[in-house]
Amino acid sequence: MAYNTFINIFLSQFLLLMSTTLGGKVPAIIVFGDSSVDSGNNNQISTILKSNFEPYGRDFYDKKPTGRFCNGRIPPDFISQGFGLRPFVPAYLDPMFSISDFAEGVCFASAGTGYDNATSDVLHVIPLWRELEYYKEYNRKLKAYAGKKKAQYIIKESLYLVSIGTNDFLENYYSMQSTRSSQYTEEQFQEFLLRLAHNFVRQIYHMGARKISLTGLPPMGCLPLERATNYMRGNGDGCNEKYNNVAKHFNVKLGGLVKRLNKELPGIRVVFADAYNLLLQMIRKPHSYGFQVASVACCGTGLFEMGYLCDSLNPLTCTDANKFVFWDAFHVTDKTNQIISEFLLKHVFGQFL
Repeated sequence: MAYNTFINIFLSQFLLLMSTTLGGKVPAIIVFGDSSVDSGNNNQISTILKSNFEPYGRDFYDKKPTGRFCNGRIPPDFISQGFGLRPFVPAYLDPMFSISDFAEGVCFASAGTGYDNATSDVLHVIPLWRELEYYKEYNRKLKAYAGKKKAQYIIKESLYLVSIGTNDFLENYYSMQSTRSSQYTEEQFQEFLLRLAHNFVRQIYHMGARKISLTGLPPMGCLPLERATNYMRGNGDGCNEKYNNVAKHFNVKLGGLVKRLNKELPGIRVVFADAYNLLLQMIRKPHSYGFQVASVACCGTGLFEMGYLCDSLNPLTCTDANKFVFWDAFHVTDKTNQIISEFLLKHVFGQFL
């Protein structure tokens, strides 16, 4: 088993036993989405979008690159720990883990994917419908491992984190190769994504999920890569406010979908995990959160490096990622993830604790 000492293995099994026998409110964290929550599934597929090499993971346990697009942990890891579970959520496709590990939490997410199947085609990653197929397989394995009654309890009481959507805009709709921009206006594309989100939640609901979190879009115009692109287009070195406005508009619609789902599906509890304003404040006033740099990332020049461009040979990578809001040109640091996760645990997930 990866990353654990014997003591950690013992504790994880003990926590699972306690949560199921004493009626813990959330026995497991189950994750769907993109690179914001992918804990290493892309390691096992044929795609150029990977991060299972240094300096990724340099601040993770044992300083190992795991496939997380971060120097350390990502939100599901912190959220899992916040619920008294393991301090990390393993990737479903990681051969180092099995159903006994996944009974306490599992990640089906794939970096580069989106609600739209066309988004996953861009970098040949796992589409959302395939993530759902893996979840169905997980359901069957869980029943065989834990028994039908216990498996049903885990499925029903687990917290489902769904973090996806940014790639639908940045890697798909706004890309030069995209056909979606000729098929849909921005408004129509957002409605298209909302229908896909609606359908996805209904599908996992009918398979037993009841506690579901839908994550809003970040201020995607402020990602270092988008700021650099904005500058090269002659628009200054600030954020791309058009992209930020689209994210805000989509989040309003997503919040509306959450309200509709709660009325529509009996027994469901859907929450809207919106950290847009928090991340924007970290970017605008980094010193207020203990950061020094927010306009560029830690890795390399901090302008465009991500994935294979962010490697251990780059001499420009910072020595202390805790000073930076962003780890690479597209993803935030472990410290930023922790701040966001603690905010969500307090203000969004409190009803489940």
